[in-house]
Amino acid sequence: MTGMVTGKVAIVTGAGRGIGRGIALMLAREGAAVVSIAEPKNADEIVKAALAAFGRVDILVNNAGILRDRIFHRMSWSDWSDVLAVHLNGSFNMSRACAVRFREQNGGAFVHMTSTSALVGNFGQANYMAAKFGIVGLSRGIALDMQRFKVRSNCIAPFAWTRMIDSIPTETPEEKLRVERMQQMTPEKIAPLTVYLASDRAEGITGQIFGVRNNEIFLFNQPRVVRAIHRSDGWTPENIAQQLRGALAPSFTPLERSSDVFSWDPV
Repeated sequence: MTGMVTGKVAIVTGAGRGIGRGIALMLAREGAAVVSIAEPKNADEIVKAALAAFGRVDILVNNAGILRDRIFHRMSWSDWSDVLAVHLNGSFNMSRACAVRFREQNGGAFVHMTSTSALVGNFGQANYMAAKFGIVGLSRGIALDMQRFKVRSNCIAPFAWTRMIDSIPTETPEEKLRVERMQQMTPEKIAPLTVYLASDRAEGITGQIFGVRNNEIFLFNQPRVVRAIHRSDGWTPENIAQQLRGALAPSFTPLERSSDVFSWDPV
């Protein structure tokens, strides 16, 4: 190990098992003092505990999450609100609590876990997709607002077989194949990129979305205009109906799932 985060203090949420545990262990091996959060608590109290024990906080890894998979027309309010509360509200609360300290010390690193379910799509996960896409916006907003304080914020979309995704449907041959592939990818594979992004070696890298799948690292693009149409006399519903499809449809994003986009075996 290289001691890449020696002297840093890191908070890792959802560190009781899976991806969070792997990240916490590697941060510790690389020299960080780690406050591992296994169960949700008051965010301000967690930060206070880190300060009391170590005097500072330098890194926050927002990893905690749950799943409540349901096809959308059967999704209840609790299915929706519980997932957003843990993923999105929890990430905000922890980030907000750390942001004050990062600003005061003129430095810090956020690493948030998003998902290809949000970036690409998946069946039965409208709640999870909304929460994880919300985290992308949260991370980007933090990156913009806090760059002047030398604070960085990035996302990782992890591919890993964990207890949390054990409920993914396996009703079709395609879904069964996808799960078999995912079981090859251990949670520990997510830790190296997380440690790097949390370290000073990642200076200048902020507002980005990465992916890790087994031994692969991906950089995702972010929404930008791909094609435009205009009329000098303005638009009506009728002339939109006449022109929009032919002009823009070739650039529509297809209704794909993660397994359609990442169709090759993990390497």
